[in-house]
Amino acid sequence: MQDRRIALVTGAGSGVGRAASTALAREGWSVVAVGRRADPLAETVAECEREGGSGTAVTADVSDPDSVEALFARVRADHGRLDLLFNNAGTVAPPVPVDELEVEQWQRVVDVNLTGSFLCARQAFRLMKAQDPAGGRIINNGSISAQVPRLNSAAYTATKHAVTGLTKSLSLDGRPFGITCGQIDIGNALTPLTSGMHEGALQADGTVRAEPTMDVADVGRAVAYMAGLPPDANVLTMTVMANAMPFVGRG
Repeated sequence: MQDRRIALVTGAGSGVGRAASTALAREGWSVVAVGRRADPLAETVAECEREGGSGTAVTADVSDPDSVEALFARVRADHGRLDLLFNNAGTVAPPVPVDELEVEQWQRVVDVNLTGSFLCARQAFRLMKAQDPAGGRIINNGSISAQVPRLNSAAYTATKHAVTGLTKSLSLDGRPFGITCGQIDIGNALTPLTSGMHEGALQADGTVRAEPTMDVADVGRAVAYMAGLPPDANVLTMTVMANAMPFVGRG
């Protein structure tokens, strides 16, 4: 029997991906940290090891089918199985009105956020169905934008709403094989991408106001909780957010 459960985390070089990787390592997972840049991934692996876990850095582009296939072939060769996929990699388009958004900018967001999640889930299903014992878990990063948009975010919001549909389909399709799928919707976790919110963020009424943030480590702990559930239990959707952010209510 294997000593450690194997987790693959995309977008693991910073932010939510790094927080989730270290939280999983703390719980004894062996983490395959995936991203496009080698140096940040190496830093994530070092943090995993400091937490008492183990990690491997693998560079890959989740929007490229060949790159994703090679990634999962390596996981199969190195570990023989996969117990968790955290589909976390994502990107955004410039915050412009939809009529000013270039088709190439739209397509890049779709390729990474939606197609990338599909490509990784597709390969994870193949591995999880064939391994012994069969089964595993997939967690998709939906974001608060899977529920409500911000201004000038058509590409990001559309892909995150689509990820919700992907999550539900994977959850249903995985039942016969012991594969569970859930989604975490994150609001205002403090990462390099959200650091400017303390200075001000564009609101639905056109004003700019500062918004509170939450410690990204709390997101990592939430992912680790979802990942640690037994196979007969699943968190289909979890919302974890800065408590006072302008989401609940009318302002």
